[in-house]
Amino acid sequence: MNQVHRNQSILAKYIPEAAIPLISDWIYRFNFKLKIKKSRASKYGDYRPPLPGLNHQITINNDLNKYAFLITLVHEIAHLITWERYQNKVKPHGGEWKDSFKELMRPMMRLDLFPEDVRNAVVSYMQNPSASSCSDDGLTRILKKYDNKSGLVLLETLPDLRHFMYGKGRTFRKGFTRKSRIICRELSTGRDYLFSPLSEVKPVTAAPESGT
Repeated sequence: MNQVHRNQSILAKYIPEAAIPLISDWIYRFNFKLKIKKSRASKYGDYRPPLPGLNHQITINNDLNKYAFLITLVHEIAHLITWERYQNKVKPHGGEWKDSFKELMRPMMRLDLFPEDVRNAVVSYMQNPSASSCSDDGLTRILKKYDNKSGLVLLETLPDLRHFMYGKGRTFRKGFTRKSRIICRELSTGRDYLFSPLSEVKPVTAAPESGT
């Protein structure tokens, strides 16, 4: 199996089938190394410019659904193109990056890749792409509908005062909303934390409260 076929075989696990030839071509043309990483709470993916003698590197979380994975990958390839054209002379998510992202997404939008709701959300997002697709609530809410994470729900769907687990076994009680965040109390410490309404949490029926 040559490298192109090997790349296509790997991509088939993570992105819609119709996007595989185009992404495979970009990996070859833009000469980057794609690494699949375990889930990272702080980011979906990242881009690193090439060090002397090395390729560009892009990493993507392995737990993204195929539509989120593809959009995140295009996001990072847009960073690569922007770096090739401007090096470090422009802002990471300035107009140059936005133009690169739109340039890459246009051929994607001509393929039959996305369900109608995802396609509409992507079209809206492309009007003014932000630093991360996960920072656009409309797009994120639609993409998360296609996640397959058993037992997890969006925090915004839970009733107030409901207990839930987040992270490594930490239990919280959902509180009230302050601007764009939900204040939740960790039961073991009594400390309050701000959560995105789109945080993926595991509901629990009850938990002993040791904080106030």
